[in-house]
Amino acid sequence: MKQKNDAFGQEVMSYYKTGEGYEIVEKDDGFIGIGGYGPVGYFSEYKNWPKHEKEAIKFAKGKVLDIGCGAGRVALFLQNKGLEATGIDNSPLAIKVCKLRGLERVKVLSINQINKFKPNSFDTIIMFGNNFGLFSSLKKAKSLLKKMQGITSDNALIITESKDPYITDESSFREYHERNKKLGRIPGQMRLRVRFKNYIGDWFDYLMVSKNEMKEILKGTGWKVTKFIDHEDKTKGVYIAIIEKLSKQG
Repeated sequence: MKQKNDAFGQEVMSYYKTGEGYEIVEKDDGFIGIGGYGPVGYFSEYKNWPKHEKEAIKFAKGKVLDIGCGAGRVALFLQNKGLEATGIDNSPLAIKVCKLRGLERVKVLSINQINKFKPNSFDTIIMFGNNFGLFSSLKKAKSLLKKMQGITSDNALIITESKDPYITDESSFREYHERNKKLGRIPGQMRLRVRFKNYIGDWFDYLMVSKNEMKEILKGTGWKVTKFIDHEDKTKGVYIAIIEKLSKQG
């Protein structure tokens, strides 16, 4: 990713340097809004994490891969707890911030490149911050989940966060769902880009799913949901799934 297109990285670096920042998210239907997470969330300390994240992180074990690590808050927390945590992100500037903050194992890598890791490299994969969305689409999700089979140990876990797209009061989102259905997509699939100051990121696909949709996506991939942990405010529709790797016989 070229620096001029790394709008996400620019906002993260700006917040790291000044303590101030924002995130503008644009959808391909023309909708523009303030990012729900934003730079404050990317730097939040454990004491300020929402309750569902605090509960979910207890399941992390062994060697951990934090996909879409942003400013490194999750990987740094686990590293400070004594776990071997590796952070990856496709934003060069975000990775630079991770290094500046002391994350020891970190590299510029997108979720699409995880097969570069050796077999049995990780015991836990973390995807906080609604990062289930990085699976992008139904087809790509199934492909990437199978790649995760290859880079993880027996009895590995995926701890991932998503948002039920159907829990919304925004009429434009419901119209977007209908548009997706006509295009043969999952209703919660979106095409987005991030803006910050005069920086404009590249367009990318992002996937939000209900719990039932997540279960359907996992079928045939060698993974299964064992537990859902809801956000304290259920009107947000945000939840974390604890996903267990199935045995070869499972």
